[in-house]
Amino acid sequence: MGVAVDHRSFVIERELPGSPAHAFRFWSEHDLKRRWNACHPDWRVIEDRFDFRVDGHESMIWRMPDGTEQAMLAHFLEVHPRQRIVYAYTMRTNGAPISSSLVTVEFASKGGKTTMTFTEQAVFGNPADGDVRESGTGVGFSRLQEIMAGMEDGVSD
Repeated sequence: MGVAVDHRSFVIERELPGSPAHAFRFWSEHDLKRRWNACHPDWRVIEDRFDFRVDGHESMIWRMPDGTEQAMLAHFLEVHPRQRIVYAYTMRTNGAPISSSLVTVEFASKGGKTTMTFTEQAVFGNPADGDVRESGTGVGFSRLQEIMAGMEDGVSD
């Protein structure tokens, strides 16, 4: 008998301060992305690579306090500045895959602000991992809103 999987899709929308070009920077610039995306301060970073371009890769590998190793390995499929990013990624625990996803991030101008729409289509080996991912992604986007609110939009569309 095969391994059971949990397929799910979820959409998270956030209103971000500033222009789509400004919002896009927080996905495309390594230092800015890590300001909102580094969500586990007690995890030690083992690897942090970021090559943001079509066919580029992003990888983060951490060691948790209990010694468990977590990895996020992404491949950028589409990059449309100020408009859309499409990427595929997998999460691994101690080298074993726990999920694989296709993500689309869209940016739309709305009254001097940006509507960011994040759509993830995923497969999880354990349904509980999907619940954690969806809620954790939302927490990360709340952090993104806070950080962006504290930075001036110096980018024109």
